[in-house]
Amino acid sequence: MYLPPTSFDSLIEEAEKQDLYYKLIEQTNKDFGLANENIDIPLDIFPFELKLLIQDKIIKLINNKFAEYLNLLYIIDVSEDQIKKLDGSDVFKLSEDVTFLILKREWQKVWFRSKY
Repeated sequence: MYLPPTSFDSLIEEAEKQDLYYKLIEQTNKDFGLANENIDIPLDIFPFELKLLIQDKIIKLINNKFAEYLNLLYIIDVSEDQIKKLDGSDVFKLSEDVTFLILKREWQKVWFRSKY
């Protein structure tokens, strides 16, 4: 039975435990590319750097290219309901929460593919 991770740390821990961390990075790179927002995450990136790299990209998209930000969320298939529940008053906190939702959705894709 699949239980989604509840934090960034638990997500990374599970990905590493199942030897799927590199697949998570590859899937994230692929989906950002499909949204024409190349991010080029190196496969040897440390988890905290991964989080910061994506979060920085999200902040830039929210502030400068909002339509592209929405398109990225659509391409990755982040739940609209989850996005609507977030507090948008602090862009930094919002970007942190969105980064987790993105990685959680990417993890679901990678996990599902590895199991089925």
